[in-house]
Amino acid sequence: MSEAAHILVVDDDRRLRELLRRYLMQHGYAVSLAADVAEARRLLESFAYDLLVLDLMLPDEDGLTLAGELRRRSEVPILLLTARGEPEERIAGLEAGADDYVVKPFEPRELLLRIATVLRRTRRRGGGIVRFGPFRFDLDTQELRREGEFVHLTSVEASLLAILAREPGRAMARSELARRSRISGSDRAVDVQMARLRRKIEADPRAPRYLVTRRGEGYVLRTEP
Repeated sequence: MSEAAHILVVDDDRRLRELLRRYLMQHGYAVSLAADVAEARRLLESFAYDLLVLDLMLPDEDGLTLAGELRRRSEVPILLLTARGEPEERIAGLEAGADDYVVKPFEPRELLLRIATVLRRTRRRGGGIVRFGPFRFDLDTQELRREGEFVHLTSVEASLLAILAREPGRAMARSELARRSRISGSDRAVDVQMARLRRKIEADPRAPRYLVTRRGEGYVLRTEP
């Protein structure tokens, strides 16, 4: 993916959250923040993040609980960031499904390098995956999943989504979509197929969040929340 990776930082230390937001954004990342597990869950329900930076000692639940829960249903990379530095704590975190572990206090540059390494490794593992909201679309297989559950697409629907997903954020005219997906007929035929695709993706197809129409430009896949 050419767009900036979107990181969710989960930590109850407000000052540290803001420092991490500023530091990571300065280095090209998009950043969202959560102060506890409940807030993190709400954010994770509405958007598929590229990586979690997760504290273990949170006010409502242990971060290990969230890490284990996520790993059972998601492939999102998890980097634990915590004051617990004992070997058994590190092992517990990795066994829960974390991809890496950084102990507080830490050097910001080390954290940055660890994040880059995890993203590089997991993106290689994941192949051509485009995430938007709770959805993951595999460009290689043209399979769409919502929170791990397979969403059936017709060959035309999958082709349209693949064209948009290869260049998220760029509006494409109906004529271009028709040509590249080999839809025969008028622009209306593209509209019909997009309406069907929206019914499978959007909570409210009349007010789409991801498959958006830009007046005078065409259709665009929006991957940001």
